[in-house]
Order: sequence, then C-alpha cells, then structure tokens
Amino acid sequence: MSFLRVFFYFTVPVFLLSSCSTTNKIDALKPLPSDNSPMVYKSTTSFVSMPLEISLKEIEKQLNKKLTGLIYEDNDMKGDKQEMKIWKTADIKITEKNGKIQAVLPLKVWAKFKYGTNFMGLNDSREVNLNGTITLLSDAKMSNLKLTTSSKIDDYVWSESPTIVVAGKNVPITYVINPMLSLSKSKISKMIDDAIKELPDFKPVVLDVLQTMSAPFITSDLYQTWFRMEPIEVYVTDATLDKSKITMDLGLKCNMLTMVGQEPKNTFDRTAVVFKSVTKVPDKIMANVAAISTYESASRIITKNFRGQEFASGSRKIVVNEVNLWQKDGKIIIQLLMSGSLNGTIYLAGIPKYNAQTQEIYFENMDYVLSTKGMLTRTANWLLQGVILKKIEASCRYSIKSNLDDGKKSMLPYLNNYSPMKGVFVNGTMNDFEFEKVEVTNKAIIAFIKTTGTMKVKIDGMD
Repeated sequence: MSFLRVFFYFTVPVFLLSSCSTTNKIDALKPLPSDNSPMVYKSTTSFVSMPLEISLKEIEKQLNKKLTGLIYEDNDMKGDKQEMKIWKTADIKITEKNGKIQAVLPLKVWAKFKYGTNFMGLNDSREVNLNGTITLLSDAKMSNLKLTTSSKIDDYVWSESPTIVVAGKNVPITYVINPMLSLSKSKISKMIDDAIKELPDFKPVVLDVLQTMSAPFITSDLYQTWFRMEPIEVYVTDATLDKSKITMDLGLKCNMLTMVGQEPKNTFDRTAVVFKSVTKVPDKIMANVAAISTYESASRIITKNFRGQEFASGSRKIVVNEVNLWQKDGKIIIQLLMSGSLNGTIYLAGIPKYNAQTQEIYFENMDYVLSTKGMLTRTANWLLQGVILKKIEASCRYSIKSNLDDGKKSMLPYLNNYSPMKGVFVNGTMNDFEFEKVEVTNKAIIAFIKTTGTMKVKIDGMD
C-alpha cells in the first residue's frame, strides 16, 4: 500500500546509543516489571492521496461479462402489437463521445408484429429476423465508487435492410422495424442501465489493495524491523469522464509505524474502514511514520552491535558483553556489562535527540556511573577519563543518512508500475525522508519521520 509497503527500510533500534559527557552519578535502578498495558503515545495520522483511474476498457470488460446471450425479451403483444427478443452477438464496444459513454451493441433481433385491422378478422402477423448494431449514449456518474448511467438509443444500423415476403415479393420493412425499436428504446436503455448498475462497485478492489498494503512486512532481517500501515478512512470524490478513462480522487487516512522484534499481527479489518464522499482531497502524500523500538528488542540488537568489538588503550582493554536499556524519568538508561581489564558495569543515561545537519541520533545531557566487582572505583578512573570510554562514546553515535537513502531507494519499485493484484497498478514519486522528533515512553522509544510525494492507482485488466 504497499507503495506504502516500504516507508521504512531504516532501522530505528540502533538509534539508542550516542555520545557521553559528564561524570555525575545517576540513579541506575532497574525498571519496574513490564505489564500488559497498551503502549500509549501521541500518534500523528498520515494522509495518502490516491487518484484512481478506471479505464473504459475495464467497464467494457465487466459489462460484457454481465450481458451474454439473450439480453432483452418482450413477449407481450398487447398495446404495441409487437413481441421482440434481442441477443448480443459480439462484445459491446465502449468509447467516450462528447463527455458521454458511447456503447455500440452488436445484436440479433427477432420480432413479431401485427398489422391490418381487427374488422372481420382482417389482420395478420409476421416474424422477422435481422442483424445489426444499436448505439447508445450514456451520461455516467460514479459516486462513492459505484457507477450509474442514464442511457438513450442514439442510432440503429442494420447489416441489410429488413424485409418480409408479401405476395412473393420482398417488401422492405425498415420503416416498421425502426419505429418498433423506438417504442422499445426506453426498455432497451433501461436494460443497459440496470446491467451497469448491477456491476460490482469498486470498493472491494480498493479494500483488496489496502489489505495488501496493510500486511506487516519486514524491512530489516538484521534488526528485525517491521512496517505496518493501519487504514482508518477513505475519502472519495465524484468521478469525471476523461477520454478513455473514468477518474476520481481517493484520500487515505491512516497510521504508519515500524515495530522491532517478532512479526506484528495483521490488524486490518475490512468492515472497519469508513468510506466518505467529499468534494476534494489534497493531491499529495503526507506521511508521518511512528517507528517503535521496544527496550527489550533494542537491548538485544545493540548487544549484537558490540559483539566482537574490543576497546583498548595501551595495555588495557575491555569487551562489552551485554547491553540492556530501559527508561526512567524521561531518560534512557543504557547498561553496559564489560569484561577484560575491568569486570563491571557502566550505566549511561541521556535524552535521545536528532542532529539534522549530521543526520545523527545523539543523547543530550549524558551522565554515567561505574559499578565494579572487586575493584575500587578510583582504580578505574583510567576508564572514566581515558581513551577507552571515548571510543565507546564514539561507537554510540549513529548516522541515519544511509538508512534514509536506502529507505527511499527501496520504496521506489513500489511506485513504478507496482501491481499489488491483477489489473491494479500503482505509480508515483517520493521526496526525501525528514526526521521530526523522538519520544520516550515507558515501553519503547518512538521516532517520528515524515515525507511527501504523489501516487496514482490505475484499474485496467482485472479478472
């Protein structure tokens, strides 16, 4: 959706480390046990403009599937003294003419009509068979993804002039047949309008596209990062007929988020998506993405980042064996368990921030404290004030520039004639990602990122 399926290739969890500063001690108590309460954060909804284009060929295809064989029957000879049956002999062809839908219907007609007078039984009836085409012009309207028409017969063209045999001679009866059709043209036009009205509306198609776009998908195997879109409302304008297609504007109101860890559930509910008719929708994508990183997942991932790294200064060296993170009083506590020249734990704490110029995440107002095993803190001053800590601090910074660039590159295929289902095609453009802010909750760090772009959905060639 989707075009939307790749808004996040970049990996939020690694945002969690950054530069360190003062030697003020911090309260590094473990957090309270986690509960099952829902994660609460202020979400900014996204808006996706999706101009929808339905080709007349698609309408033609669906109408031909609907109308087959005998398409009209009038067996009542009372009143107009005629009976008529009409069969469709080939596919209906639909085009645009002067802002209307023109439908050319190849047909075979069987007609029976009475002529003469009832005086003394002086009347007779004749049957006639003929082939030709009927041309209809229709005013078309599509409201809330449902197509309706108001049709009128515009012309009749016969393969050969209809005749009957009277006294051994072929007598032309076009002058009889055409008035008969004229008497029935309102019925024939209604038959076409009813057939179009009975065509399935395009809501299921839009919902199928949204369902495909809403399925969670992994954006990074390394960091176990998933993207999910949650549709809320769909805004629909009335349609216009433009040459060979019907066009309208759709607007999707949704939430976008990334989650770290196990694959999230697909929460898409077709019955919960609300469709609303509007006169106009904005013509751009305005996406605000909430990237969620739980502390448990972030701890596991950052531990992997430190795995195999050795930090040395002179003869002294340490290895970070494990990283744990949690939140306390609006700050992130980072616990680093070390071994080597120093067996102990260092706690870092700070507020996550973003540097727009360097495109890096860093921690502001950073504090740290050292807790050692079997060693006085003063003997570890070489770590607190020395080169090794500076190296650890340097490795804590993380630039997201390449991730944002990769995110854009990975999204482009979904905007280049992407087909989430047969006969549905998505095209569009996307601007660069912009980092907006970072928020800390009791369960996770949430990074908010936004972008803009355009998108168009075309329906042509469905089953």
